[in-house]
Amino acid sequence: MAISVVMPRLSDTMEEGKILRWLKKEGDRVEGGDIIAEIQTDKADIEMEAFGSGILRKILIGAGQSVLVGHPIGVIAEEDEDISTLLSPVVELATHGAVADRSGDSISASLAPQAVASGRIKVSPLAKRLARAQGIDLSMVRGTGPGGRIIRRDLDDLMLSATNAGQQASVISAIPPSTERAVAVAPSIPSPGFEDRELSPMRRAIAKRVTQSMTTVPHFYLTVEVAMDNAAELRKVVQAQAPDIKATFTDIIIKAVAMALERHPAVNASFTGEQIRVYSQVNIGLAVALETGLMTPVLRDCSRKSLAQIAKETKSLVERARAQKLKSDEYSGGTFTISNLGMYEIEEFTAIINTPEAAILAIGRIQSKPVVVDGAVQISQRMRMTLSCDHRAVDGLTGAIFLQEVKRLLEHPFELIL
Repeated sequence: MAISVVMPRLSDTMEEGKILRWLKKEGDRVEGGDIIAEIQTDKADIEMEAFGSGILRKILIGAGQSVLVGHPIGVIAEEDEDISTLLSPVVELATHGAVADRSGDSISASLAPQAVASGRIKVSPLAKRLARAQGIDLSMVRGTGPGGRIIRRDLDDLMLSATNAGQQASVISAIPPSTERAVAVAPSIPSPGFEDRELSPMRRAIAKRVTQSMTTVPHFYLTVEVAMDNAAELRKVVQAQAPDIKATFTDIIIKAVAMALERHPAVNASFTGEQIRVYSQVNIGLAVALETGLMTPVLRDCSRKSLAQIAKETKSLVERARAQKLKSDEYSGGTFTISNLGMYEIEEFTAIINTPEAAILAIGRIQSKPVVVDGAVQISQRMRMTLSCDHRAVDGLTGAIFLQEVKRLLEHPFELIL
């Protein structure tokens, strides 16, 4: 039976995927479970399995191109099977569902008709702005983007050819004479150099999620300063007892947060719209910076794990997150997130809540500073941390009591290894 290979949904936030490369070529035999392609999602680069057996008869979307989740990217069938019915949705895909490579390349010549439906010109927002600025009549431009869409490259090509042929005036649209004169006599102003960089699926998803979080979630912030002298001593003890386990301050903070969440579960929650969902398991996400964006691997059931287990798992998850080799269940299902920028000498910051979670903790750097203790000035290692809360689920007092418990555990950290 012929099978349509579609772009799978490989994460809970994935809306489109990019084909990094095909590991099988047209005509190759594939079996169910074979890895046939590598897909770039908003979270990671993931190997895609075949969900049926047969011959890869047709590759519909080439490497470097993106399509929406659920749209056809290939066809698997036996040699004698008719696949024409599975190819027909491709035209629909090209005109409605495909997402072209953001460099401007079209899906393919056969999938990019130039016709304009119902008199409406299909044009990218950037090309539309450029055309307006240059006075270009878009009805005279042949689009080479998906479905005949006019993209910036089409305008660049048109202006170059028109200038070379001395015909630039022929593409000037019917704009008011005063505007034409202004365009004609305006002095040339050199524009600053710039480079338009393509949004990766990860960066596009981040942009959407943080905008949604900041515009729909009522944030409030609580900040405390913590004495980290004892935590530094605990770290030395752990490393002396188990040299193969490199426990970091982040590991100690994760353990303290996990214990505090277990004691104050109202913060380990989500606002669902009609209810507040309080989680019985503490799954802590750790924000990890990548060149292409931000990933949040999740350490599950942290409150029931030892500091040594947390240190070991954190190291493995962070390494695989930076290599973008996490499995989907390793970056989903978080109930609370920690973001630590202390290693970059950031003293204090506020973090955007990772919805649908109700809170996120932002960690600043540890620094030696003079403080007054029992009426005397002494040097102490201090760290500031800020809790961002969703006010729909967490009240100020609830957040403050939780943050006090995290502070207490970090200042008396030997409780973390009992």
